[in-house]
Amino acid sequence: MRTRLYPLEDLEDIPGTKVFTAKRSRQAYHLHKFCMSLMKAENREAFKKDERAYLDRFRMTEDQKQAVLDRDFNQLIELGGNIYFLVKLSNTDGWSTQRAVSSMTGMTPDQYAAMMREGGRSPTGQRSKRDRN
Repeated sequence: MRTRLYPLEDLEDIPGTKVFTAKRSRQAYHLHKFCMSLMKAENREAFKKDERAYLDRFRMTEDQKQAVLDRDFNQLIELGGNIYFLVKLSNTDGWSTQRAVSSMTGMTPDQYAAMMREGGRSPTGQRSKRDRN
């Protein structure tokens, strides 16, 4: 029997972070199948031609489909998505990694790059949700 070093609930205590767990993987299975389909040129073209019709080929939740249509990567992660799958969507749109990641921060790509060049975000106040109280 495997012994855990900490309870899985502790993973939910990291502010601004969604740890990709088996539960999230199951939640986003069909979302990830959609993302992986975008590896084929003919599927990317079909998606670009009629995004909603293409999404309806997959058994994603309506919330997941809407988040794809909105290109709301934060919501897609909230709904179980893993960035390594979701990057297929941003690549289909021709987005750089910098643009895709900055869209998740509320910063422009240039602001995001400048913040990262300056050492990134301060960890102060970002270690634990419990410690904020």
